Parts: sequence; structure tokens; C-alpha cells
Amino acid sequence: MNLQLIISNQTNPYWNVAVENYMLNLPLEHTVTMYLWQNHRTVVIGQNQNPYTECNVDLLTSEGGYVMRRRTGGGAVYHDSGNINFSFIASHDLYDQARQFAVLQQAVAYYGLHTELSGRNDVLCMGRKFSGNAFSKGKYQNLHHGTVLIKSNMDDLQRYLKVKPSKLQKHGVQSVSSRVVNLSELADVTAQNIVPRLIQAFKDVYGENVRELSFNHITSLPEVHALYEQFVSPEWLWGKWKNFKAQKSARFSWGEVELCVNVSESDGIIRSVEIASDSLHPEVIDYAGKMLTGASIYVAPHIEDNSENAAMLKDICTLLY
Repeated sequence: MNLQLIISNQTNPYWNVAVENYMLNLPLEHTVTMYLWQNHRTVVIGQNQNPYTECNVDLLTSEGGYVMRRRTGGGAVYHDSGNINFSFIASHDLYDQARQFAVLQQAVAYYGLHTELSGRNDVLCMGRKFSGNAFSKGKYQNLHHGTVLIKSNMDDLQRYLKVKPSKLQKHGVQSVSSRVVNLSELADVTAQNIVPRLIQAFKDVYGENVRELSFNHITSLPEVHALYEQFVSPEWLWGKWKNFKAQKSARFSWGEVELCVNVSESDGIIRSVEIASDSLHPEVIDYAGKMLTGASIYVAPHIEDNSENAAMLKDICTLLY
């Protein structure tokens, strides 16, 4: 087993996500990499989310912030200098979510804090969320990444993020800040002193020595520059969302979904579709968009009951048919 460590010295989210995706695409075997990074004032949205319904784009960018779209599913999160973000990039044979979560939980346990896993992708302390996580499968390796709230600016979080009332009602609370907690409120945790704790927990959980890779060397590679250009591009960030108006939205057991369509008035054919969702299964959302494009608005596409993820596809179709 090979354990690798990368610590970013950038706060530009597009460089940080470029390095993460470069490492994910490497054909490594028997390797687990832990990558630690911070972003400056950034709203990170899931692969299938509509940026304009997830955050106050104009306010955020006018105040020097960033919108960054990741390649994993899940919902929008806010990053600032009060966050530490982590990525576990592991070859298929060593990818183990329980073990990866154990690194985070053990690092926090050093401060005398008890944590627990909750829901689809959250880690809680004293019943409140301090870490949201998302996951992705790659050709050679799998990705598990998340954020750790340490001393994040909750006022900025509420100003920049748009949280749907249905999500708050689901959790039985009245605001974003009542659902989350900064670890610095509970113990002497800082963005600086948690890094050595995470590194030690990484070594302890896996029982191996760790080799640190140079962040500067990685960012100098042409492949990483190409990824940076992709993540900063308007096509990736905004897509066609400016040209759509939300048509239908709902919350299902698997997540929120917002369906936006352009329909030909002459024949009722769906010409284009955008589906925003915080689902942890972006591949199903992508398939649903392809399934509906070119379909008739009057006749629902046939979905085999025994097909994979049929229930999700049927839920999406209920918004139109």
C-alpha cells in the first residue's frame, strides 16, 4: 500500500479542483492519496445544479468570490478561510468510505469531540453538521471529498447560499446556520492545527508511512493547466442555465430536482432539457436528460420497471407527465 499526501498552497478553487481531478485520473494501483486544500470565498455546486437557484451569483462575484462546479453530485456548499477541505483518492482495491470517514472522525476525536455519520453524506457533532461529503467513481480510482467547518463565516454562508424552504422544512429548522456548526465553537480547533491531526489520523488508520507530493510540481504540469481551463470556462460553470426558466421542481427521497425544458410549440417535442439536482447519482440525472430530449411532451418515455434506477427516472418524469 502506498500512502500519499498533497497540501495545496492555493486558495483559487479552480486550481484546487484541477489538481484533484488530475490525481483522480492517474492509473495508480494500491494507492491512497489524501489531499488537503482551502478555497477563498467560494460556493461549490454539484455537477447537475443550477448556479442561479443555488447561490446569489451577482453578490458573490461582486465581493470577490467564486462559483465552482465540481464533477460529483450532491448539494451546494460554502468554502472560505474557515474551512479545510479534504479529498481521498484511492485505487479501486483500497477505496473504503468507512476507513476514509474514520480518518476525519479520528482527527476530530483528538479534540475530545464525538462525531457520527448521518444521512447520505453528512458528519455531525452534537447533532449538527460540520462536514458534507460527495463521492465519484473514476476509471482507475475513486474519489471521496468533503469539507470541514472550523470557523466559517456563517453570515456570508447565509448571504451567498440560497437554501430552498423545502430543505429547511425537511430538517425541521428555520435557517442554514441552525443546521451546521463550526468546530471552533466546540473546541480549540483552527484551520492550522487540524492539518497535523488529519495527517496523523491518516497514518494511524492506514498503518503506513506517508509520502508528500509537491503541489507546485503538480500545478506546473500541462494536464493540470488544461483541467484548470475547463473548470474556469463559462460552458462548464454556467452551461445554458441563463437561457432557461425553471418549470417544475420537487423533493424526493433521493434529493431535490428542478426540471427546465424548451418545448417546440409546433409539435410538442422537447428540444432541450436541463435537470438540476443535488442527487448523489449524477449519472442518472444525465441519463434522464438524454431520455427526455427529443421525447414528446404528451407521451411519457417508457421505463422498464427492472431497469437500474427506474424509480428515480419515474420520479423525474412525474414532473412533466
